[in-house]
Amino acid sequence: MKKYFLITTDHLEDSLWFRDNEDFVTGMNMVAVQASMSEVVVLAFILMSNHVHFVVYGTRRDAEEFISRYKGRYSQYYGRKWGVKEFLRRNKAEVEPISENQEDLERTIAYVIMNCVAARICLHPGQYPWGCGNCFFQVKSEGLPGCSRIKSVPGRRQVKDISKRALSKLLHSDVQNLPGDWTFSDEGYILPESYIDVHAVETLFRTPARMDYFLRTSSKAKKRLEDKDDNLPSFKDQVISVAVPDLCLSLFQKKRFEDLQEQEKTEMLRQLRYRFSAGPNQLARVCGITYAEAARLLDSR
Repeated sequence: MKKYFLITTDHLEDSLWFRDNEDFVTGMNMVAVQASMSEVVVLAFILMSNHVHFVVYGTRRDAEEFISRYKGRYSQYYGRKWGVKEFLRRNKAEVEPISENQEDLERTIAYVIMNCVAARICLHPGQYPWGCGNCFFQVKSEGLPGCSRIKSVPGRRQVKDISKRALSKLLHSDVQNLPGDWTFSDEGYILPESYIDVHAVETLFRTPARMDYFLRTSSKAKKRLEDKDDNLPSFKDQVISVAVPDLCLSLFQKKRFEDLQEQEKTEMLRQLRYRFSAGPNQLARVCGITYAEAARLLDSR
């Protein structure tokens, strides 16, 4: 029986799904690839640095297969690039049915889209590129609300304009029969408007004002308002992750965090916390240690 499902992977505590922009671009393209090969309909999704969310419509079996194959496909890419074997094998994914109540589905979509805002990465989900926050209620060229037709944007390449060999290299996948009018962004990933059911989501919310209401009142929006600033990251994980080896070299003449001695690790975490306003959860992710170890080092004298 087909239903709506929320797919959520566990938050990685001591590592990142996406270490840099190339990882995010690849992750976005693999969503498109898996959407093209799956029986589920994708309504919304977001890729965060250490977890992902999807809202899909289909059978439970198809939803479970969707996230399993997506994780497997991305894990192979990640392993080749970063030398990490079976990266996501132990990263569990929950597939939860969403109530038939319309407002529950609206709240779930808003919850997913607002993850980036709750993490203080941006002020509005439309500013976050690694998801579908900017897909809905776009303005058409004639000034009327609705989903804009991305294929009308001059200068953007479509699948049909790219050779099979170049497409396989770009997508890190030997996939066939992608729709020819699916369009690439300037950053090199297939735009989510190409494959998510924008019309269904816009029909569900009916008006931009109603969608904005659910975004502003979602649990993620409330979390941002209620949490203290020092408990939320001010910089993206990827920004701090890139800075870690440089800071290790500058402070201790060592290339990696794992090469540091106990006291050096403590000083390193304190420097990162001071320079980037990072909390222990974020420090654990970017340094590849557990939250407990990060907290212990920060508390040590």
